[in-house]
Amino acid sequence: MEGKEKRSSSAVIKLESFDSVGKYGRALLETPFRLANRVTGRWREEVELVEVKERSEHEMKKTLTWWDLMWFGMGSVIGSGIFVLTGLEVKEHVGPAVVLSYVISGISAMLSVFCYTEFAVEIPVAGGSFAYLRVELGDFVAYIAAGNILLEYVVGGAAVARSWTSYFATLCNQDSDKFLIHVQGLAHNYNLLDPIAVLVILLVSFFAVFSTKASSRFNYVASIVHVLVLLFIIVAGLTKAQPINYSPFLPFGPRGIFQAAAVLFFAYVGFDAVSTMAEETKNPGRDIPLGLIGSMTCTTLLYCMLSVTLCLMQSYADVDEKAAFSVAFEAVGMRWAKYVVAFGALKGMTTVLLVGAVGQARYLTHIARTHLLPPFLAKVNERTGTPINATVVMLGATAIVAFFTSLDILANLLSISTLFLFSLVALALLVRRYCARVVATKVNIVKFTICILLILASSVASAIYWANTTTQWIGYTITVPLWFVGTLGIWLLVPLTKKPKVWGVPLLPFLPSASIGINIFLLGSLDKASFRRFGIWTAILLVYYLLVGLHASYDMAEILNKQRLEPKIDSMLDEENAVVPSSVAESGTKSES
Repeated sequence: MEGKEKRSSSAVIKLESFDSVGKYGRALLETPFRLANRVTGRWREEVELVEVKERSEHEMKKTLTWWDLMWFGMGSVIGSGIFVLTGLEVKEHVGPAVVLSYVISGISAMLSVFCYTEFAVEIPVAGGSFAYLRVELGDFVAYIAAGNILLEYVVGGAAVARSWTSYFATLCNQDSDKFLIHVQGLAHNYNLLDPIAVLVILLVSFFAVFSTKASSRFNYVASIVHVLVLLFIIVAGLTKAQPINYSPFLPFGPRGIFQAAAVLFFAYVGFDAVSTMAEETKNPGRDIPLGLIGSMTCTTLLYCMLSVTLCLMQSYADVDEKAAFSVAFEAVGMRWAKYVVAFGALKGMTTVLLVGAVGQARYLTHIARTHLLPPFLAKVNERTGTPINATVVMLGATAIVAFFTSLDILANLLSISTLFLFSLVALALLVRRYCARVVATKVNIVKFTICILLILASSVASAIYWANTTTQWIGYTITVPLWFVGTLGIWLLVPLTKKPKVWGVPLLPFLPSASIGINIFLLGSLDKASFRRFGIWTAILLVYYLLVGLHASYDMAEILNKQRLEPKIDSMLDEENAVVPSSVAESGTKSES
């Protein structure tokens, strides 16, 4: 018990590198060594499952079942993506073929769901993909991914909140932008202020900090109502179907299908929040696969049916960009139905905001447990069993972004962060299965590395080729076979070194490899402005990491050493990393791995 108390209190101990200007200067001089240590470091699962969790002082309550997780999955996904982006993409990029875009992005999302499910079952902690990447790809990669995880949740929540305002205006029989405040002095795309979005986020934060179980109950009741509304839209809409509206099926050509799929991937974003609830799940081995895979299957079917219904009701050229379904019902003479649609959309977006708030707080909590962010964010409230500090900080940032930023900017920026993250998770799963520490031989690691580089290079080449050609297809006769050769090489030449204890991804290595290929390919459909914003954000992350995060985690390792926790930590070290200096940082190859 004494050791546990020491670990709990370590979150508030002063970090030596920040005690004075002189000490901080010396820490900066050691940055190259510490950075090299982080890049090569990989962590043991036991560290994430035991040592890191104990820094929150109190444990999260295990109250969730597969039923809760399934409705959390549904609630986290079905929101503004289907109700807002469908109209935008149908009118500008894809037309009635939007159903194929939803199929492609749905397949990509499902592949990622399989990867997330295995990790969540094997490493059931609140850190989600951040924890998975720390274990398999090391501290540095996990930090860069963590920054994009946080960006994903802030941007995603802001986008949904902005959409909430548009549909609320429709419900009030007003134009979709009626409640936005136009400010002349601000830049375009940032000059339509949305105070209602901020209010909605504040209301959602109340539920998120109160209780996970209470949030779950509210979520699945609201989600059930929401699904009933979606079924109403499908049935009522098909009564007004006009097959002529489905012609032409491909008004923008085949390219529009993939261009829309990259943006509509936003409509599937959110399921990863369910993996962050593994720490609060009663039986992760059973509940997580049922909850994640079940919810994604239902969501994909609903999306395809809804998109078909919309395009049968109206010609693609007449679809409204901001409130597509509401306007479609009004156009076919069912004016009263648009209020049902708007109400259903508001219900759906509210649950997306709620599940997002729950998930993003748990990500932030686990990142703060590692001291890459201020440790006060890691605290779990004893009474509620929820991370109140992290919830308030994340929702505050979301409210600020939602107040200023337009939806199209948010959707593209969210897609690029998410596709990047999902590619890393799929890569980490392959590393986990084929390069298990101690077991994998150097020869097999070299063969695996060559095959992975071939998969990544061919996927990137396909994305670049897609981004820079409009009519040519010959390049794919080279890049796709190269991807297949790399994947087949892993299957034939590299033996499995680790098997899952409970549930594992099927069809290895083809399924994770396909996830990498599709995610990277979809990145090629996004605009250059999104990549510039992504690059700027990553640069900000690197600056913070080099100036603060790296040294804070190093100091934490020193504190643990002084508390004589090294014997316990050393027992978790890999054989190749068993002998280390006492002054090394808290990293994957050193003190805490």
